[in-house]
Amino acid sequence: MPELTSLDSLSGSPISETQIVAILAQIDLDIMNLLRDGKLAALKYSLPGHVAGSSDRGANLQALIAARHHYERLLQSQPGWQISQYDDGGSA
Repeated sequence: MPELTSLDSLSGSPISETQIVAILAQIDLDIMNLLRDGKLAALKYSLPGHVAGSSDRGANLQALIAARHHYERLLQSQPGWQISQYDDGGSA
């Protein structure tokens, strides 16, 4: 499939509230799995090539948190939704 040079040929509908909630749930699951002590939790990986990068658990967590904030803001902009978040008081 050739690369796109413009978004003009694409069509779609706005993301629904249900889809945003599902995305947030998937991000939360990904964060929990990333933080677990399993053998893949601290996995560092890289892509081959001279322009490729590498990533680790901290970078992945930062990206997931940024994505979560984006979708929270998107959901909050929808009428009739309120987001709450559990706070355990900072205990680890």
